[in-house]
Amino acid sequence: MASWTRTVCAAAAVASCFGSLTLAQAPSPVGRWRSFDDKTGQPKSIIEITEVNGELQGKVERVFSPPAPSANPLCDKCSGDRKNKPVIGMQMLWGMKKDGDEFAGGRLLEPETGKEVRGKLKLIDGGKKLEVRGFVGVAIAGRTTTWIRE
Repeated sequence: MASWTRTVCAAAAVASCFGSLTLAQAPSPVGRWRSFDDKTGQPKSIIEITEVNGELQGKVERVFSPPAPSANPLCDKCSGDRKNKPVIGMQMLWGMKKDGDEFAGGRLLEPETGKEVRGKLKLIDGGKKLEVRGFVGVAIAGRTTTWIRE
């Protein structure tokens, strides 16, 4: 009887281990990301992405100068409540929800232009990189940049 109990317990432990492997979570965009200047390729900023009530949000944590004119730039091209506010701490990504292998349905703010655009996010390279696509109208007419996980 003791041998049977040990066998059953060992089998349960193995099943438990394999079960937890299959339940492992897929990579998430939540975390810190380094963005890059499209023209120079230099690091532009650090963005902290969080998840709140099933939606992704991103705030600017740090700005690199150059390419920014200063390490503490103001959003002088923004309108409304963001006009002339510090870029650091500003929410620049919001409302993204999981949609298949992407996160979509949200908005992006481009502090350099002050424009708000629709956006999509997609993890690549095993979650080490994030494709960030901003567009007005249809996604085909947009621009994609790649961020690197910090």
